[in-house]
Amino acid sequence: MMIQSFADLRPIAPEVVLLVSALGLMMLDAFIDARRRGWMHVLSIIALFATAFALSIDLGFYSTNPFASSSNMLVRDGFGDVLKFFILLTTAIVLVYGRHYFDRKQQYFGNFYVLILFAVLGMMILVSAGNLVTIYLGLELMALATYALVALDRDNGVASEVAMKYFVLGAIASGMLLYGMSILYGLSGSLDLIVINQAVSNFQVVDGNTTIALWPRLLALCFVVIGIAFKFGAVPFHMWMPDVYEGSPTPMTAFIAAVPKIAAVGMAVRLLPQGLPGLLPVWQEVLGFLALGSLILGNLAAIAQYNLKRMLAYSTISHVGFMFLGLIQGGAVGLSALTFYVIVYALTTAAAFGVIVSLARDGLEFDRIDDYKGLNQRNPWLALLMLIVMASLAGIPPLIGFWAKFQVLAALVSLGAIWKSLVVVAAVFAVIGAYYYLRVIKVMYFDAPENDAEITPARDVRWILSLNVLTLAVLGVYAEPLLGICRRVFGLE
Repeated sequence: MMIQSFADLRPIAPEVVLLVSALGLMMLDAFIDARRRGWMHVLSIIALFATAFALSIDLGFYSTNPFASSSNMLVRDGFGDVLKFFILLTTAIVLVYGRHYFDRKQQYFGNFYVLILFAVLGMMILVSAGNLVTIYLGLELMALATYALVALDRDNGVASEVAMKYFVLGAIASGMLLYGMSILYGLSGSLDLIVINQAVSNFQVVDGNTTIALWPRLLALCFVVIGIAFKFGAVPFHMWMPDVYEGSPTPMTAFIAAVPKIAAVGMAVRLLPQGLPGLLPVWQEVLGFLALGSLILGNLAAIAQYNLKRMLAYSTISHVGFMFLGLIQGGAVGLSALTFYVIVYALTTAAAFGVIVSLARDGLEFDRIDDYKGLNQRNPWLALLMLIVMASLAGIPPLIGFWAKFQVLAALVSLGAIWKSLVVVAAVFAVIGAYYYLRVIKVMYFDAPENDAEITPARDVRWILSLNVLTLAVLGVYAEPLLGICRRVFGLE
């Protein structure tokens, strides 16, 4: 991509700000001592807000007129900017939750902040990609940083083991995605998603040439969908998720659970509805089976879990099923519902892990469900916050999680009678899935505490966590502003 003037940098101004910030923090970490480690945290938050400011200058959420960098490598549009904003916001929230966790353990991971910023940079590139090269570049930058985050605590043998498992499976999935992309390049002669769309969509089915014309496209689609499904953690490509959630330090788990899902939605929308709409009937059916498997296995497996982080991993798999339902619709209605869903999911998941982090102390991770026995007696406010989070994840009205699921199912119903059966299945398993969320609430309010020690989270964590959860509660009553933004970026308002 040739940069001929400063005007060419306008579409990528947020990424430039974040890249410079990450490189600056990397240099600072090499010279800073442990007594001043708090500066890394503060500067990381400042870098995220500076990036958000650069993001808001040009496009914002209210423009539906995209503009691209040279060669269409990166595209700035309302959809990408919405995802970028919530990537930055959720990351900032997670950083606040994680700071005191490491302080209590007397651990200093300066490269934790550097890796977080590079992962966020990869996500921002990914959601704005207009080219197969930038998709893969953003994906691998995000993936390599998250692999390193999982293995950051080298004294934790479990973390090292799950990081290796995560890396190996992720490398296989990335290789499959790359192979699918190479087939698309061979079919179209271009890496540009617009050209690929035209080449893949414009094929003729002739008696003698049907197999030749169609099968290379189906093969490419197969490998692309596998890569997407792995990054989401959809069944049957979910094997890494429960182990990574359970084995990683909780702040890393919070980041991996919440933020990359937003980027995965951006990648999926760029590749499928925008990049391969000509194969819509095919990838609709494939995603339907993946969604069905994720809903069934995710909800049923979560019921059997006694570790809260592992339970949230399987619940994430069930939420991926709902995300795929929004993606299946393929049009503006479904994609706006998907965008709304993933934003709500990210903020709610960050809050759930924020409660876990705020409770962890004295070698107790608070990652078992039994650790929450009698929490209402020890800290009624934290118990109330956890109740709101669990009820929202369960989709209990009128909380925001209910409206997110309702929007997705309403969009899918519009496809016709064939897909209504999948809507019924999703609704049934949403009710089944409410059981394991309600079990956490039951333990907090109706079981006797195993420990009477007072629980007092750090002040900044308490305030940010309260703001995080109360925002979710308010959105449940008044979701229209956020839903309106998600609709507007797809031209529905």
